[in-house]
Amino acid sequence: MENANVRIQSASSAKQRHIKSGFWLVFIGAALWGIDPLFRIILLDSFTSTQIVLLEHLVALLFAAPILWINRHELRGLKWQHVGALLFLSWGGSALATVLFTMGLAHGDLNAVLLLQKLQPIFAIVLARLLLKEMLPRGFGWLFVLALGGTYLLTFGFAIPIGHMGDFAQVGSLLALGAAALWGGSTVMGRLMVGKMKYETVTSLRFILAIPLLLFMTLNENAAWSLPAGALPVTLVIVNLLGQALLPGLLSLLMYYKGLSTTKASVATLAELSFPMVGVLINWIVYKQIVTWSQLLGFLLIWGVLFVISRQQQPSEAKNTVPMAS
Repeated sequence: MENANVRIQSASSAKQRHIKSGFWLVFIGAALWGIDPLFRIILLDSFTSTQIVLLEHLVALLFAAPILWINRHELRGLKWQHVGALLFLSWGGSALATVLFTMGLAHGDLNAVLLLQKLQPIFAIVLARLLLKEMLPRGFGWLFVLALGGTYLLTFGFAIPIGHMGDFAQVGSLLALGAAALWGGSTVMGRLMVGKMKYETVTSLRFILAIPLLLFMTLNENAAWSLPAGALPVTLVIVNLLGQALLPGLLSLLMYYKGLSTTKASVATLAELSFPMVGVLINWIVYKQIVTWSQLLGFLLIWGVLFVISRQQQPSEAKNTVPMAS
């Protein structure tokens, strides 16, 4: 009996570590999205938003296609709800949302675009309750308010946004709002799919299924393809394209979906707040924007919320999560 209890406690402890590591994989995967503008803004000098998203999906295809071929047996027996979830992930979350976000960077203020992305939790929580019947963590409402407060401080500081209302009315901000809605829904759809197939398969399908739609959008755009003159500028464009497709693209999603397989969608959406945190760091390091005391407080608030959420994910609460596909 004593040996049985030891084994049970050991298994429980291992499961707890597995759940917590999943939470932080989502956190790191989302953090990689924060470096995305570094590559994407440079590419906007040579390509349209749709062209950039198509090119990054074609680069990811080189890595995603072999993964899908190896795991092709997982496509058998998919129900219509799974097909719908995959189409939402690829067409909505991978194609349309990324195009909208890229257009937002080109037409709006970067801080406003990043802040509006943090409306993703609202969409994700509503869908998670409706579709996945998820129970929220204890005190989630207050934690959610604190996390949004931290995000606000990272962007606007202690100022009241009366003077910033123009940012929210700009075309770029409206595009960013559309991207937030699609990405929030993708969190829930991804959570649904990682219980049915391996996270690598979900990631590969997200890229591959989006390509036909992106080809259609690019052809209907009728925009000319142009590259800068000279070997060095062309090389820089290629390096940026590869970096964008592989780091905040493929690698981030592989980590994200692996973590999502043991993390509730409503909890994962808080881990995704690492996105604006990294964005602020990029603004500070690259664009020499000093981190203020209000932004530091925002960092502490968000990190505090993430720590509390991570500690709450005990094995007993994991019964509503879907086991990771092996």
